[in-house]
Order: sequence, then C-alpha cells, then structure tokens
Amino acid sequence: MDMSMEVLERVLLASVTEQRRSRRWRIAFRFMAFAVVISAVLVNGSFDLVGEGDGREHTAKIEVEGPIGEGSGVSAEKVKRSLAAAFMDPNTRGVVLEINSPGGSPVAAGIIYDEIKRQRNIHPAIKVYAVIGDLGASGAYYIASAADQIYADKASLVGSIGVTAATFGFVDLMSKLGVERRAYTSGKHKAFLDQFQPRNEDETKFWQGVLNTTHQQFISAVKSGRGDRLKSAEHPEIFSGLIWTGEQALQLGLIDHLGDTDLVARDVIQQERVVDFTRKDSAFDRFASKLGASAAREISQAVGVSGIRLQ
Repeated sequence: MDMSMEVLERVLLASVTEQRRSRRWRIAFRFMAFAVVISAVLVNGSFDLVGEGDGREHTAKIEVEGPIGEGSGVSAEKVKRSLAAAFMDPNTRGVVLEINSPGGSPVAAGIIYDEIKRQRNIHPAIKVYAVIGDLGASGAYYIASAADQIYADKASLVGSIGVTAATFGFVDLMSKLGVERRAYTSGKHKAFLDQFQPRNEDETKFWQGVLNTTHQQFISAVKSGRGDRLKSAEHPEIFSGLIWTGEQALQLGLIDHLGDTDLVARDVIQQERVVDFTRKDSAFDRFASKLGASAAREISQAVGVSGIRLQ
C-alpha cells in the first residue's frame, strides 16, 4: 500500500512539474510573439509617414480630412510638417490641399493658415491650390482661403464663416430634483460658463464679445486671402455663417473654379504625377488605437515610441 502511494505521489509530482514547464513555455512563446509583432510594427511602420518624391517632378498632395484640432483628424503640427516636406522637395511643382472637413479649432486653423502663407512667401514659384471635396466649412474654409486658388465640386458645401459655442443649462432641472450646486471659485466670474448656475446677462454679453472678436479674426483672414475676388460688398451674408454649394460659392467669389485634384494636377500644375505628403500616424499608433485600451497607451509609453516620426 505504501509503495502504491509513493508511486502515485511521484506520478502526480511529475504531472505538476510538466504542467509548470508547459505553462512557462506558453508564456515565453507569447512574449516572443508579442515582441516579434512590436518589432515588425516599429520597423515597417516607420517608413510610411510622409511621402517623398523619387527624383521626378510631381504635384504634392496634403490631405485635410476630418475635424481640425489637436487630437482630432487634422493636427496643426502634422499639417505644418507636411507643408514643409512638400515645399522643400526640389521636384514639387505645385501643392494641392485636399480638404474635406467641417472645421474645428480656430487656433489650429489659424496656425495652418499662417504656415501656408509663410511657405508661399518663401517659395513664391510653388503655387498652393485648395481643393474642397464634400465639405469645406468654417475652419476648413479658413485654411482654404490661404491658398492661391480654391477649387470645389459644384455640389461641395463651402463657407460657414462664423463662430459657435454651445452649452446647456440645468438650473431648473436641479431644482426639481432637489440637487444643490456647490461651486468654490477664487474669481468673481471664474465659473461663468458653469452649466449648473443661472445665466448672468453681463457674462453672456462678455462671452458674445469673445465670439464676435474671433469671428472678426476669421473674416479678416478670409478677406486677406481672397482679396477682390470675394464679393462680400454685394453679399454681406457671406460672413453670416451660411453655407453654399460649390456652384453658388463660385458666384460669390468664395472659390475660383470647379474641379478636383486630378484636374488641378493635370491642367493647372501640369504634373499629373501626384505624391502624397500627408503626415501619417505610425503603424504603431494605428495598432495602439485599434486596441482601444489603456494597456496600449502604457505599452507605448514603456517602449518609448508613441511619438516617433520620420521628418
């Protein structure tokens, strides 16, 4: 009986030992597989960030796609670097900004506008053409107005030269629910945008003044970019925030011609070969965003590659 128990113990011990070894190998294999994936992403992903010419003359293309602002589809920093790369390429014969955006941050739009103007001054021989796709509204049109010429499709939506800021008020609802708001501030108007406090007329007028000032900055930029082509004297509603089709925008002087990128490259710049200089996220960034978890951000920080780009 003792002999049988001893044999059974040895068999069980051997089984446990084998399971531990198997578990270690599985962990090691998974770690190695993960390391291979990360290495492949870093190596392969680092070569697709910004388009480069191959020694042949071309039209440079930069996409302005999605909401404008840091952390959104269109980052001012990315567009600036895309512009620099396109203008610095000795074989660039013209630059096309492919715009399809509802607008966004006036700060980001202003930064991009200024950079387009700066690059045009440095490289006067290289013309910039904004080509609006489905939508070139608000901040997107702000950017487009910095170009030498603006093109759009007859059905594109163009304009919306205005500023908006929206919020909600929950004062009555809180009262009905028996909820009391307790806010502690060190300035008289520090909480003037607080949704849970009654609206103050003086603060409302102040905030409207801020919006009006930003609107005037927008208008000044558009007038500077479009010049006499803009028929704002005959049509003051241009600056009212309304939006028009490309066909209507042409009559108002908001755009110069109807057409797309292919037409501009072929007939205007006369370089049908188009090279994309849009600054892209690295493959690791795309991989991490697909994971959609905080673990991805932690891995990115741990290996120190979150912000790596080729310049």
